[in-house]
Amino acid sequence: MRLDHLNDLPEWNDDAFDDEDEDGNETWKTNPTRDACKALYQQWNQVVMMLNGALDSMNIVESEEDFPKEYWMDHKNMLLGDAYETGAKIRSSETGGIYIIRMENASIIRKNAQFIQSAMLSMKAEKILEASYVQAIRDEIDKFKELFKHWVSTFVKDEYEDEWGLFI
Repeated sequence: MRLDHLNDLPEWNDDAFDDEDEDGNETWKTNPTRDACKALYQQWNQVVMMLNGALDSMNIVESEEDFPKEYWMDHKNMLLGDAYETGAKIRSSETGGIYIIRMENASIIRKNAQFIQSAMLSMKAEKILEASYVQAIRDEIDKFKELFKHWVSTFVKDEYEDEWGLFI
């Protein structure tokens, strides 16, 4: 198995984020939300790497009473799509620092992580993935969940109003 393809998410780059105040001066203060976001992103990289490895090892045996191979390949692509979307949502949460955007992204991130975690159980039950792979991925998502809770706790509501009334 080639290990160089297990994680296509870009590396976290601290320089990609604007550290200037309203007057254009560079800030020197630490940013607890960004620090928590970075840790969250790095943990998600672990999840993606393990997910890619596990999905590369899928054991699909076709029979008349089982789902066809195409179903499992579509399922694999859907899981990977959610995994990569999650990485993008984590990173993009810090580009503007707007509370509503952070909350929207956090909602999508939570939904995707929960879906991947529960999909692992289905794949284990159908014997598509080995139980040890499934448990390892679920454990990594549990670690991610704890970092996620900390990250969300650092959000500060700003002056922007959510026109939809969801994040008030």
